[in-house]
Amino acid sequence: MDAIFSQPLKANARSPRRSLRPTRADLGLGTVAVILIALSLYPAWFDRIDRHPSDASGTVELAGIDQVATGGISSVRGTAKQIDIDAALNERARRETTELPYQPANMEVRDLGDMRQAISVAHMPDDAFIEDSEYGLLPVRAVDGRRPFDVYRGASPSRMGPRVAIVVGGLGISQSGTLSAIRNLPSEVTLAFAANGNSLARWMQEARRGGHELLLQMPMEPVGYPTNDPGDNTVTSEQMNAEDFSSVLASLGQMTNYVGVMNYLGGQLTSDASALHPFMSELARRGLMYLDDGSSARSVAVDLAETTSIPAGAADLVLDDVQDAGEISRRLDQLEQIARTRGHAIGVASAFETTTSVIGSWIREAERRGITVTPVSSVVRDPEGR
Repeated sequence: MDAIFSQPLKANARSPRRSLRPTRADLGLGTVAVILIALSLYPAWFDRIDRHPSDASGTVELAGIDQVATGGISSVRGTAKQIDIDAALNERARRETTELPYQPANMEVRDLGDMRQAISVAHMPDDAFIEDSEYGLLPVRAVDGRRPFDVYRGASPSRMGPRVAIVVGGLGISQSGTLSAIRNLPSEVTLAFAANGNSLARWMQEARRGGHELLLQMPMEPVGYPTNDPGDNTVTSEQMNAEDFSSVLASLGQMTNYVGVMNYLGGQLTSDASALHPFMSELARRGLMYLDDGSSARSVAVDLAETTSIPAGAADLVLDDVQDAGEISRRLDQLEQIARTRGHAIGVASAFETTTSVIGSWIREAERRGITVTPVSSVVRDPEGR
């Protein structure tokens, strides 16, 4: 090293020690670098929350996040990140508006389960389906078009397979028979109360608490009337041709919470299409169904119902016109075969204690064979299809 520094300098030669000193160019480049670093750090320093205390409540600080671009949100890797909450919420609302399919306001979708009365209040009439009148409380459609048929109908089991509907009528005539039917028959059996029966309001409540669907049996003009007399407020062909609904309304006002009407006798009226038409129209206007008990081969009631938009059906068999346990069981087996062939069948019977006992036993056995017992409203044809 001493040898190097002891050598004489040559003209225009540059000292090695001098070469280590910064030149003006080096100083210029260093100054530029310092300025660039300062400029790059300035935004992060300026955006610190403590520099803007008035905005601290409206921001959230995050760090070390890759660069992203979202509404109201920006970030740079390794620097502080601020979120403008209001802008982010506005952006979210905009995306929901533009990305989700259009849905009409106040849209309500109902199924039948929603329309039925809850079992806890099934024994109470719904004010939306009642018209107060001189004849009592009459069934009527609600202002939104819903029907008593929709609200008071019984729950239908969800099981698949052949369906059998059984209607036991004549309730309200015999107190012991009525009590036996309500207490011993499963809730899937529809019960029909005679309009001229006794204590109908009380029995209605008992039956509805038990989960039963109800019909009202209305006295209608039979062949040979008035010698063959169904009782008070019989609906006659003469009344219907004159559109005199006094007898109809007097019967309808005897109880509440039923889905429709079933004839009691009525062979003359149900065979007269011109007289039956205003009767069916009145039931349709009030949102009720009609069940023909199948006792008259001349009945045109179900065919006529198609022209008046009323839910309607007809019984396939009378189960107990012979009061014998063996014969009732045989009829029930026939009803099962009809259901297996056609998919469903309707049987009607009366509230005799022998009848209800046989029906109860048969239902338990039939369900093990894959038969579904269901309220009659679930197997009738409903033009409105709700």
